[in-house]
Amino acid sequence: MNPLVQPAPRGPLLGVNIDHVATLRNARGGDHPDPVRAALHALRGGADIITFHLREDRRHIRDADVHRLREQVHAPLNFESALTPEMLDIIDGMRPAMVCLVPERRQELTTEGGLDVRGQFERVRDACARLGASDCRVSLFIEADAQQIDAAAASGAPCVELHTGAFADALEAGDTQLAQRQLERLREGIARARAAGLQTNAGHGLTLRSTPELARMPEIRELHIGHALVGHALFVGLEQAVRDFKACIESA
Repeated sequence: MNPLVQPAPRGPLLGVNIDHVATLRNARGGDHPDPVRAALHALRGGADIITFHLREDRRHIRDADVHRLREQVHAPLNFESALTPEMLDIIDGMRPAMVCLVPERRQELTTEGGLDVRGQFERVRDACARLGASDCRVSLFIEADAQQIDAAAASGAPCVELHTGAFADALEAGDTQLAQRQLERLREGIARARAAGLQTNAGHGLTLRSTPELARMPEIRELHIGHALVGHALFVGLEQAVRDFKACIESA
């Protein structure tokens, strides 16, 4: 069994996504704020995993950031990536502990929706085999949809990360009925994934308000959080922001 695929001792592990630090840096150019320095501060605050997304257009994380993360961050790195030959080559060279394959469209502000594993099954299966041979634990970022979950299980990926955006957005908007429907959909997806032998992670759009609902589900092993955590850090500092989200997870 892969040693990275195991239960977290006190609720889900927290993966901190540093993309938005790089977005702020790139808005003005130069080197500040440095996403690698942010990763180190996040670890001091208690982050378990550092997550980043190297996009094809390099809008936030850059190739140099990836190399520096590999050299300076001595913690599991979760490399989010589109399913492209260029990205698979980069991952092969870097060999991060974790890879999460995600959909990517150039016009989107952030990742919208889950990967269509069923519709491009052979490409996903081949990528899972290739990355697994490089000792990367592969996760597929998908919707809590029965067909996508079944396809993910058949592809050879050991993990899925369920897209929580619709639930988190409904909760923040105060639409409790829609939030409950989305939460039940996530519960059903989690149960199906676990029955198929998949480690189940979750992420996207989670805030201090919505995180506890996912954190109290014992089947979820990792939560990957970025935008809300970095936004919170503007007011309390990055290390404290991580501590706040960790406390939120552990108290749930």
